[in-house]
Amino acid sequence: MCGIIGYVGDRPALPILSTGLSNLEYRGYDSAGVALTDDAVSVYKKSGEVSELQGVLPESTDHTRGIGHTRWSTHGPPTDGNAHPHTDCTGRVAVVHNGIIENYDALREELSDHEFTSDTDTEVVPHLIEESLDAGAEPRAAVEAAVDRLEGTYAVVVTIAGVDEVYATRRDSPLVVGHAEDGTFLASDVTAFLEHTREVTYIEDGDFAVIGDDGLSLYRDGEPVDPTVETLEYEADAAEKSGYDHYMLKEIHEQPRALRQTISGRIDAEDGTVNVDVDLPSEYVDSVDEIQIVACGTSNYAGRYAAELLESIVDVRTTVEVASEYEFDGGRDPWRTLVVAVTQSGETADTLSAIRRAKRAGARTLAVTNTLGSTIVRETDDSVFIRAGPEIGVAATKTFASQVATLTLLAVHVGRARGSLSYGRARELLESVRRLPNAIQGVLDREDRIREVAREYADSDAFFFVGRKLGHPVALEGALKLKEISYDHAEGFAAGELKHGPLALVTEDTPVLALLTDGSRPGETLNNVKEVQARGAPVIGAATADGDGEAAADSTYLDVELPVPATGALEPLVANVYWQLFAYHVADEKGRPIDRPRNLAKSVTVE
Repeated sequence: MCGIIGYVGDRPALPILSTGLSNLEYRGYDSAGVALTDDAVSVYKKSGEVSELQGVLPESTDHTRGIGHTRWSTHGPPTDGNAHPHTDCTGRVAVVHNGIIENYDALREELSDHEFTSDTDTEVVPHLIEESLDAGAEPRAAVEAAVDRLEGTYAVVVTIAGVDEVYATRRDSPLVVGHAEDGTFLASDVTAFLEHTREVTYIEDGDFAVIGDDGLSLYRDGEPVDPTVETLEYEADAAEKSGYDHYMLKEIHEQPRALRQTISGRIDAEDGTVNVDVDLPSEYVDSVDEIQIVACGTSNYAGRYAAELLESIVDVRTTVEVASEYEFDGGRDPWRTLVVAVTQSGETADTLSAIRRAKRAGARTLAVTNTLGSTIVRETDDSVFIRAGPEIGVAATKTFASQVATLTLLAVHVGRARGSLSYGRARELLESVRRLPNAIQGVLDREDRIREVAREYADSDAFFFVGRKLGHPVALEGALKLKEISYDHAEGFAAGELKHGPLALVTEDTPVLALLTDGSRPGETLNNVKEVQARGAPVIGAATADGDGEAAADSTYLDVELPVPATGALEPLVANVYWQLFAYHVADEKGRPIDRPRNLAKSVTVE
């Protein structure tokens, strides 16, 4: 959600902060600001896009330290006054903050003799620091004392006039430090400074970071600790558009490569085995009688897809929970329950809360994520990385495919370990995974056709996506993509549910996008297609390709036929790429801000 950037070093800070904020735009925001510090603090902030902030920034300054922020509104509307950074009464302390301070009402009442100029929860922090400074505390101690008063989730970064250091700490909201020869960077996401360095330290919950001229000093429980420095595996240009009009389109086209990264070195097709680097004891694997998947949004739909496979592959009851609704209850035996968290960022607040509930109950936990060093990795017993590379577009695309592929490999691994998955069936599934990159490329090669379809139907009243079995989560995901970026009404259904209510909404102006592939009961779904066609709705069908590479479904009932290369159990996942392209081109036709859809954020770090 909100984005943080900070810098202390030898170079002018302003260009670094400004570029860093632009790099963080994908996370979602509605205002932005910076604070530049020397003997005084100079604050510039503006509601709207980073480009509007850049219009009020000075052309150049001599400041070599500062902090910046992109805000996604929680407390108070997106106004200049509510934008970060926030300052104390004297203007000597500036603070940026991600998260929610739950006790801010009580703190604000306690600080009633201070002058508040915003509606935000964040503004209590600089005033708390001001109180400690006025009482004679040293700057670091003043910041620590203020943070000790906070309840909730936060990443807090502080700069103080006349102090050469920048201070930072976190609880349940990410912070990462970047190390370079000419300075030290601090951000909520490595994309903020990736062009400057790939050497990073992930700040852990409760750590207190001091960024000064000598780099990073890190304190844990008040004691200094040596920072762990990691080298990121992807290059700076991985976060660039590479000639595409939008990050989303680039990332849709990156799916074949992302999937090759996902499966590389993990499959032994001859033995029908998988290596996903998880340490699940054999006695535990044998004892599991339920797998619970917890996730939000697109990750939840990836979990639903995987659940369909897991139950048949592993022969274990598998449930999928919306993370924000999750409770470990129902008399479950923690020892016999594996809780799997699926999250692209590894920082999704609702998913973290769900995992903590499971751990408190005593259940074993496993994360499936894209992000090394994320909170979910540190808090779960095991983790599997999807290895999709950085995803900038708010609407997840390549990470959905990589999540499903990774979960499929995990299912094969557990199924083989339990003895519930035969050698032949394992080889069949692994071959389906191996065919994914080329099959998806086959869909991408037909983008011109899907662009034409999108233009034809872009002005429709609503869109309905339908599918059965493995096609159902793909229908839900297809509808989510379209509504996210085009702002059109779109819904996904299990195809059989059409006649139990949604059919009342079907007209000649409501296209139905149907999954008719292997793995989605195409024959039964075709019956539902006939029902909507009889009521005048145009039907766009993604169907398994025949020997000539054309859709094999009965074309009598399809207004648009989209062939899906044969890939077995993962065919609906291949078909989903058509829905991604359709959503993209509908949104593009309407001139929507595709990479930064309104009201949404890439990493949702508040509950």
